[in-house]
Amino acid sequence: MTRKQKRLAVIGGLGAVLALAVTLILFALRDQIVFFYSPTEIQTKAVAAGTSIRMGGLVKEGSWVRTGEVNDFVVTDGTTELTTHYNGILPDLFKEGQGVVVEGAMTTAGTFAATNVLAKHDENYMPKEVVEALKANGEWQRDGAPG
Repeated sequence: MTRKQKRLAVIGGLGAVLALAVTLILFALRDQIVFFYSPTEIQTKAVAAGTSIRMGGLVKEGSWVRTGEVNDFVVTDGTTELTTHYNGILPDLFKEGQGVVVEGAMTTAGTFAATNVLAKHDENYMPKEVVEALKANGEWQRDGAPG
């Protein structure tokens, strides 16, 4: 083998090792990634209880019940409603009819146990995934209110 062929063989071998390392890392982390789902996707995909996910939608009008730091509310994408339970202080901007993204897991009882709640932070912001889910269900309006 010439010097050029040896160099190409070494570079090719290093590239293969690097590709294998990246593949192994991504495979190991696949269960650690938190995905976004709409309530409809959670229902249709039958997300397993205990799986850490993000859910986004609108807080249904008249659904928020607060007892101290315990909060129960319904998140909807206009098609499906999912009861959500959160134990903690909600953001100041949290209110009914507004966009919300909650992180947590489904329970065996079919409710969503939230560990983190992110509320819409101004009148123009709504997470891209929430907007797309609402548009897909025909519920999106520019001001973010359900239509």
